[in-house]
Amino acid sequence: MRREVDVRELQRLYGAEDMVRADCGGCAGCHSCCQGMGDSIGLDPWDVWNLCRGTGRSLEELINGGYAELGLDDGLVLPHLRMRRRQDGQEACGFLSEEGRCLVHPFRPGICRLFPLGRYYENGDFRYYLQMNQCPKPVKAKVRVRKWLEIEELERYEQFVRDWHSLLTRCRQGAGRCGEEARKKASLLLLRIFYLASYETEADFYGQFEARKQSAGSVLAGLFVE
Repeated sequence: MRREVDVRELQRLYGAEDMVRADCGGCAGCHSCCQGMGDSIGLDPWDVWNLCRGTGRSLEELINGGYAELGLDDGLVLPHLRMRRRQDGQEACGFLSEEGRCLVHPFRPGICRLFPLGRYYENGDFRYYLQMNQCPKPVKAKVRVRKWLEIEELERYEQFVRDWHSLLTRCRQGAGRCGEEARKKASLLLLRIFYLASYETEADFYGQFEARKQSAGSVLAGLFVE
């Protein structure tokens, strides 16, 4: 899900090796960022591969179990984490325990890893920025962006993020030019190729994604011919 960015947040952009004041000290029992998020925690293919690897469940099983669902994301139908009503009456992520801790922390989605950082995309690339007034902890320690994300092979992951963002942008722009029918076909294509077709969870994700991207490319080229 795209978010409107306060221009003040972009006064300082960060790379993976930069230090940023984002470390909230393990949240110290706080789980505000896991509540009331609606459908804003979108899942990209890496997220799904990682969650399936960690939980031993397919995306279909995660949806049927109430942990994820499909929804409209800027004109395309894509998966996101689903909120559930807790015993305290609050809407929260289905992976949040009653004690307020993340049950899939080692396998959490990219948006969760980023917070309170965000990504700012420009000219086919992106940098990180610190979201203002999003995390309630008043004082945060400095941490290197790479360490904060806790993602192995970060360079390959960041290239995947660029490629996926570029592909989604192409789909949205192409569907906008060609109309509702093209948008529906693009959504079905993305879901079928990048989400519903199971990934080998013990195999390299990036190689699998690249093969699927190549497969989707030729279909998209024909789909958005004006």
